[in-house]
Amino acid sequence: MDFESLIKKMTRAAVQGNGSTVVDCFTVDGVYHDVFYGDFTGRNIARMIEDYFHRDGKNFRWDIFDPVEQRNKGYARYVFSYDSRLKNFENKRAIFEGVAICTLSNGKISDYREIATATTGLALMGFPPAKISKFVAREADALVKRPESASHLTTSSTRS
Repeated sequence: MDFESLIKKMTRAAVQGNGSTVVDCFTVDGVYHDVFYGDFTGRNIARMIEDYFHRDGKNFRWDIFDPVEQRNKGYARYVFSYDSRLKNFENKRAIFEGVAICTLSNGKISDYREIATATTGLALMGFPPAKISKFVAREADALVKRPESASHLTTSSTRS
């Protein structure tokens, strides 16, 4: 399956709450790195979709734009939205955009991660600045721990 068909199949299934179809888009040991919920591997991806994704949101929309595939990588820009089910934020609409970054193997996703402006969604829902700041700090920590960030962190650089 080409990447555009694969990513659209995966996102349609996620929006519908169909965890088993999402899993079918991944290799057996594929990993989904979710910006909110963390890392899920293999069949546990279905649990993330069904037990977390749809627990905390409803009325999802996930539009894919400009998917590109080269060698074993797929990239796709997206706009994502949902109505919150979270206590104190019920029915607030979250909207954000991002880029899906997929490693591909034999027509399936072996690794899915995303760069997302999730803080815009949190702000639109009315999250307090302190909670948004905590989310940003977690994202910053994850970025500096990735191997590709090492050369950007020199002994002369400081972090607050």
